[in-house]
Amino acid sequence: MPTTTDFERMLRGVSLRVTRPRLAVLSAVHEHPHADTDSILGVVRADLGAVSHQAVYDVLRALTTAGLLRRIEPPGLVARYEARVGDNHHHLVCRSCGAIVDVDCAVGEAPCLTATEDHGFAIDEAEVIYWGVCPDCSTTSS
Repeated sequence: MPTTTDFERMLRGVSLRVTRPRLAVLSAVHEHPHADTDSILGVVRADLGAVSHQAVYDVLRALTTAGLLRRIEPPGLVARYEARVGDNHHHLVCRSCGAIVDVDCAVGEAPCLTATEDHGFAIDEAEVIYWGVCPDCSTTSS
Protein backbone atom coordinates (compact mmCIF):
# COMPACT_ATOMS: atom_id res chain seq x y z
CA MET A 1 0.00 0.00 0.00
CA PRO A 2 1.47 3.37 -0.99
CA THR A 3 2.17 5.93 1.73
CA THR A 4 1.09 9.57 1.92
CA THR A 5 4.53 10.51 0.56
CA ASP A 6 3.94 8.18 -2.41
CA PHE A 7 0.56 9.80 -3.07
CA GLU A 8 2.10 13.28 -2.86
CA ARG A 9 4.77 12.20 -5.37
CA MET A 10 2.07 10.77 -7.69
CA LEU A 11 0.11 14.03 -7.63
CA ARG A 12 3.18 16.17 -8.27
CA GLY A 13 4.22 13.78 -11.04
CA VAL A 14 1.09 14.67 -13.00
CA SER A 15 1.28 18.38 -12.10
CA LEU A 16 -1.62 18.33 -9.64
CA ARG A 17 -1.51 20.30 -6.39
CA VAL A 18 -1.30 18.17 -3.28
CA THR A 19 -4.52 18.68 -1.30
CA ARG A 20 -6.07 16.77 1.57
CA PRO A 21 -9.11 15.69 -0.51
CA ARG A 22 -6.90 14.41 -3.34
CA LEU A 23 -4.73 12.47 -0.89
CA ALA A 24 -7.82 11.04 0.84
CA VAL A 25 -9.45 9.97 -2.43
CA LEU A 26 -6.23 8.36 -3.73
CA SER A 27 -5.85 6.49 -0.46
CA ALA A 28 -9.51 5.38 -0.46
CA VAL A 29 -9.32 3.99 -3.99
CA HIS A 30 -6.04 2.21 -3.28
CA GLU A 31 -7.56 0.66 -0.15
CA HIS A 32 -10.89 -0.20 -1.82
CA PRO A 33 -10.40 -1.19 -5.46
CA HIS A 34 -13.53 -1.07 -7.61
CA ALA A 35 -15.37 1.13 -5.10
CA ASP A 36 -18.23 3.34 -6.27
CA THR A 37 -18.40 7.07 -5.60
CA ASP A 38 -20.64 6.76 -2.53
CA SER A 39 -18.28 4.24 -0.94
CA ILE A 40 -15.28 6.45 -1.67
CA LEU A 41 -17.17 9.44 -0.24
CA GLY A 42 -17.81 7.48 2.99
CA VAL A 43 -14.13 6.58 3.37
CA VAL A 44 -13.02 10.15 2.62
CA ARG A 45 -15.52 11.61 5.12
CA ALA A 46 -14.33 9.17 7.78
CA ASP A 47 -10.80 10.45 7.14
CA LEU A 48 -11.41 14.20 6.67
CA GLY A 49 -14.82 14.94 8.12
CA ALA A 50 -17.20 17.11 6.11
CA VAL A 51 -16.46 16.82 2.38
CA SER A 52 -19.07 17.46 -0.27
CA HIS A 53 -20.18 14.88 -2.77
CA GLN A 54 -19.26 17.34 -5.54
CA ALA A 55 -15.72 17.74 -4.18
CA VAL A 56 -15.19 13.97 -4.32
CA TYR A 57 -16.64 13.83 -7.87
CA ASP A 58 -14.30 16.65 -8.91
CA VAL A 59 -11.26 14.92 -7.39
CA LEU A 60 -12.18 11.59 -9.00
CA ARG A 61 -12.52 13.31 -12.38
CA ALA A 62 -9.17 15.12 -11.98
CA LEU A 63 -7.34 11.96 -10.89
CA THR A 64 -8.89 9.92 -13.70
CA THR A 65 -8.06 12.57 -16.30
CA ALA A 66 -4.48 12.69 -14.98
CA GLY A 67 -4.19 8.90 -15.32
CA LEU A 68 -3.80 8.16 -11.60
CA LEU A 69 -7.16 6.35 -11.43
CA ARG A 70 -9.26 4.38 -13.88
CA ARG A 71 -13.05 4.61 -14.10
CA ILE A 72 -14.88 1.46 -15.12
CA GLU A 73 -18.59 1.18 -15.87
CA PRO A 74 -19.84 -2.38 -16.28
CA PRO A 75 -23.29 -2.26 -17.92
CA GLY A 76 -26.07 -2.08 -15.32
CA LEU A 77 -23.72 -0.99 -12.51
CA VAL A 78 -22.65 2.42 -11.23
CA ALA A 79 -19.19 3.68 -12.13
CA ARG A 80 -16.35 2.23 -10.10
CA TYR A 81 -12.79 3.44 -9.64
CA GLU A 82 -9.49 1.63 -9.36
CA ALA A 83 -5.86 2.57 -8.95
CA ARG A 84 -4.56 -0.14 -11.26
CA VAL A 85 -3.74 1.88 -14.35
CA GLY A 86 -1.31 1.61 -17.22
CA ASP A 87 -1.95 -1.99 -18.11
CA ASN A 88 -4.63 -3.56 -20.25
CA HIS A 89 -6.33 -5.70 -17.61
CA HIS A 90 -9.96 -6.70 -17.66
CA HIS A 91 -12.68 -7.41 -15.08
CA LEU A 92 -14.84 -10.27 -13.89
CA VAL A 93 -18.22 -9.19 -12.51
CA CYS A 94 -20.59 -11.29 -10.40
CA ARG A 95 -24.12 -11.19 -11.83
CA SER A 96 -25.56 -11.78 -8.37
CA CYS A 97 -23.75 -9.47 -5.92
CA GLY A 98 -21.85 -7.16 -8.29
CA ALA A 99 -18.39 -8.06 -6.93
CA ILE A 100 -15.62 -7.09 -9.35
CA VAL A 101 -12.14 -8.61 -9.62
CA ASP A 102 -9.25 -7.92 -11.97
CA VAL A 103 -8.32 -10.35 -14.72
CA ASP A 104 -4.98 -9.97 -16.45
CA CYS A 105 -4.90 -9.74 -20.22
CA ALA A 106 -3.36 -12.67 -22.05
CA VAL A 107 0.39 -12.88 -21.52
CA GLY A 108 2.88 -12.10 -24.28
CA GLU A 109 1.57 -10.25 -27.28
CA ALA A 110 -1.68 -8.45 -26.62
CA PRO A 111 -4.04 -10.70 -28.57
CA CYS A 112 -6.96 -8.87 -27.01
CA LEU A 113 -5.90 -5.87 -29.11
CA THR A 114 -6.21 -7.79 -32.35
CA ALA A 115 -9.79 -7.23 -33.45
CA THR A 116 -11.29 -9.30 -36.25
CA GLU A 117 -11.97 -5.98 -38.04
CA ASP A 118 -10.40 -2.67 -37.03
CA HIS A 119 -12.48 -0.48 -39.41
CA GLY A 120 -9.42 1.74 -39.85
CA PHE A 121 -9.00 2.47 -36.13
CA ALA A 122 -5.56 2.47 -34.49
CA ILE A 123 -6.53 0.25 -31.56
CA ASP A 124 -4.57 0.92 -28.37
CA GLU A 125 -6.75 -0.60 -25.65
CA ALA A 126 -9.34 -3.33 -25.21
CA GLU A 127 -11.92 -3.48 -22.44
CA VAL A 128 -13.30 -6.90 -21.71
CA ILE A 129 -15.84 -7.67 -19.01
CA TYR A 130 -16.38 -11.28 -18.04
CA TRP A 131 -19.69 -12.00 -16.31
CA GLY A 132 -20.45 -14.90 -14.00
CA VAL A 133 -21.32 -15.82 -10.44
CA CYS A 134 -18.69 -15.45 -7.70
CA PRO A 135 -17.83 -18.37 -5.37
CA ASP A 136 -19.78 -16.85 -2.44
CA CYS A 137 -22.95 -16.44 -4.49
CA SER A 138 -22.52 -19.89 -6.06
CA THR A 139 -22.37 -21.43 -2.59
CA THR A 140 -25.37 -19.42 -1.39
CA SER A 141 -27.57 -20.45 -4.34
CA SER A 142 -26.64 -24.16 -4.08
